[in-house]
Amino acid sequence: MIRKHSATLHGHRTSFSLEDEFWSELNAMSKGRGIPLAALISEIDDQRSPESNLSSALRLHVLAWLKSNTAG
Repeated sequence: MIRKHSATLHGHRTSFSLEDEFWSELNAMSKGRGIPLAALISEIDDQRSPESNLSSALRLHVLAWLKSNTAG
């Protein structure tokens, strides 16, 4: 199921829609790195291209992370 989430990035509130599975992986990533979820989302937002929306950038980041952790 897709859910709407909100975060504060650089002092501005923003919202994005993610499937529960992507949300769970983002939480696992932030816990694994020992950083707040908002900090991880902010990092991803800072790295995304201007043509990309935040929801897509978050999904692609999770996909890349999962692929890198299963490669080998």
